[in-house]
Amino acid sequence: MKALVYHGPGRITVETRPMPQLQDAGDAIVRLTKTTICGTDLHIIKGDVPSCTSGRILGHEGVGVIHEVANGVSTLKPGDRVLISCISSCRQCHYCRRGMYSHCQTGGWILGNRIDGTQAEYVRIPHAQTSLYRLPEGHDEAALVMLSDILPTGFECGVLNGKVEPGSTVAIVGSGPIGLAALLTAQFYSPAQIIMIDLDANRLECAKRFGATACVDSRVSDPRESVMELTDGVGVDCAIEAVGVPATFELCQQLVAPGGTIANVGVHGAPASLFLDKLWDRNVTITTRLVDTVSTPMLLKTVCAGRVDPGRLITHRFAFEDVLEAYETFSQASSTQTLKVLIEM
Repeated sequence: MKALVYHGPGRITVETRPMPQLQDAGDAIVRLTKTTICGTDLHIIKGDVPSCTSGRILGHEGVGVIHEVANGVSTLKPGDRVLISCISSCRQCHYCRRGMYSHCQTGGWILGNRIDGTQAEYVRIPHAQTSLYRLPEGHDEAALVMLSDILPTGFECGVLNGKVEPGSTVAIVGSGPIGLAALLTAQFYSPAQIIMIDLDANRLECAKRFGATACVDSRVSDPRESVMELTDGVGVDCAIEAVGVPATFELCQQLVAPGGTIANVGVHGAPASLFLDKLWDRNVTITTRLVDTVSTPMLLKTVCAGRVDPGRLITHRFAFEDVLEAYETFSQASSTQTLKVLIEM
């Protein structure tokens, strides 16, 4: 089969690899029909994720058709069309019982990280019964790919951790795909303001269309001054960090109001400063999280009911044979005006 393989920082190639084989009683083999590239994949290629070693097939998102199941899988069968969760979970270990699927003792974020992933024609899925979701008929599979990772990540790590609620004020630092996913799902709770902050005018235009109440281009104006002006000098109840660099995390500390929450979503490959001399007396909560995908069933129902359309995040489509071009396009998002790329098998 064809697969996209990581060979250390800055090196990816398309190769012919053996078909994956069933290894455990809970496994399934899925034939991919659609996948995508995540910002985390770019972090891997930069060398920010040391758990991903050379020779790994990348990717942790996608939809496909079950090709084969092991003898311990009773709720899925060959031919079923399924959504692949970016998190593999046994639902039995200590962490899974606490709803922390991302820390599953025999799973978690393993696809495209510690085991071979979804940017290939076939993929082995451990804990298949609790890590795959049967797709309802008649819905846009391209949009449903966004439920593998990006929509639950924006929702869980940003909106839920950030305690967004009716009438609250929210600033999202970073209008890339994950920031826009947080924007789409924050609207479930009817906040009074959602302020998007970015350097990219095109992404800010997208944010306006997706429901932002205000957009701040930090090349043009000071984001802290702009947010304070928009919030009568108070700051925001929730500041969501959706980039993953020190400057944006540090900016969130300047934007949050007393009693507010900083919800980190971005993948950080370098230390960031924590200004406790400014925050120690402000009753501020700082949260971190890797998506657990506990919200995936709810989001699947919400998307299929037409209440939110994550397909709006897809700006470019590629055949798998052009996956290297897809990576180049996605990595140059500012100049190519890319949000999410869809890769079709």
